[in-house]
Amino acid sequence: MGIIKSLLTNDQSIKNVPRLVIGAPQGRSGKTTFTLGLLRAFARQGLAVQPFKKGPDYIDASWHSAAAGKTCRNLDSFFMNKTQICSSILDQASDKQITIIEGAMGLYDGLDLQGSSSTAEIAKVTCTPVLFVVDATRMTRSIAAMVMGYQHFDPDVKIVGVVLNKVARARHEKVAREAIEEFCKIPVVGAIPKDANLCIPDRHLGLVTNGEYAETEKLLDYLADVISEHVDLTKIFALAQNAPELPSYSESIVLNSSPDLSFKNRSIRPKIGIIQDAAFSFYYQENIEILKRRADVVSISALLDNQLPDNLDALYIGGGFPEVFAQRLEANCLLRDEIRLAGEKGLPIYAECGGLMYLGRSIRTSTQNYEMVGLLPFDTQMEGKPQGHGYTIMETSPDQLWFPDKTQIRGHEFHNSRVINLAPNLKFGFKVKRGHGIDGQHDGLCYKNIFAAYNHIHALGCPEWAEGLINMAILYSNTRWSKAKKISG
Repeated sequence: MGIIKSLLTNDQSIKNVPRLVIGAPQGRSGKTTFTLGLLRAFARQGLAVQPFKKGPDYIDASWHSAAAGKTCRNLDSFFMNKTQICSSILDQASDKQITIIEGAMGLYDGLDLQGSSSTAEIAKVTCTPVLFVVDATRMTRSIAAMVMGYQHFDPDVKIVGVVLNKVARARHEKVAREAIEEFCKIPVVGAIPKDANLCIPDRHLGLVTNGEYAETEKLLDYLADVISEHVDLTKIFALAQNAPELPSYSESIVLNSSPDLSFKNRSIRPKIGIIQDAAFSFYYQENIEILKRRADVVSISALLDNQLPDNLDALYIGGGFPEVFAQRLEANCLLRDEIRLAGEKGLPIYAECGGLMYLGRSIRTSTQNYEMVGLLPFDTQMEGKPQGHGYTIMETSPDQLWFPDKTQIRGHEFHNSRVINLAPNLKFGFKVKRGHGIDGQHDGLCYKNIFAAYNHIHALGCPEWAEGLINMAILYSNTRWSKAKKISG
């Protein structure tokens, strides 16, 4: 800790954010386990570490937050512009001592030939050096050829160091290290041995959430022990310190900025409930924060609470794994009944993916059928492979109350369930331009003041979502208090 702290400077400008992107040649190279161990190792040394995750990822981000003790944010150029990406780094990392951005998939893997929305694009947008994690299995000198190719593929991407993963023995490490440092002219800052314990359980959507895993802290400490022993933390910290200033298009950014929203009545501060528990944990922190600016937000557990809070003006149900907790969700019939009755009476409810599944009649697995809220007339069937996966573009239709008509909305979806037995008279709020949605052409089921979609939205990329939810809550609050006055009068 003493060596690392001696590298700290007290007179850095706010744009001199020490930072690194963690990249790899491909997925399953060990980026996440390395990143988690690195975050925890730095945090244990008393450093304030800010984690970021590239792409639309809730699960890895939750593990990052647990490892660093700081809330992880997502950076994604598909639904965030360059200014928003750099603003997020400034907002969250200006008071931190090091920032770690974990990439996704292979370094240059993106949506098109130009590598749009790739890890490399995030590195270029933010002018952040890359620390390259390579699975060294059955390679020695060839690793240098691989690294050299990644170095020269895009000269604007600066790979500043390599971490060798799954190293077999000392000679394996020696040959690979010497080849990389001789031919690529960059340091090897770590060599992690093969270890079957360096893994996190996963399921169909990726890793299990850290909230489900009983030994999260023990695993994170073990990862940190391995990284501390086999990786040069001081060298990595120095590489991060050498990151250049954030680029010029962030000049006009004001710290803690967020989109300006338009509301129907600014004198009313509605009360919005958010179902947050092990079954529903897929939320972007920015979504919750933007709601808190204009509403009183209360957390609800669909697993433990048997009633909704009093005087609720809207309900937000995010994604998660309702199929994993289906038996417990079914058992909580008191809350399910209360949500159904509230929705029938006009309570605005916005639901994403897992929330959509929860509002239907049932969730069907390969072996059982579990009753859900029953507010919307459909069932969901779990399948063995993704039914919708990737970035989405939706266009809003006039059959919904939540967004301006013909708004183009960028989001993402990742679900192994599909909607079945859907009543024919329901209206859709989204036309699918990219993605799958509910039936390949539509998404966003609309019923009374309810909007339920497979599509996930990030508030920075779609401020209209927050406007819609808060305005629906304000209108409902007005209606509720008008009725109360009539009764009391």
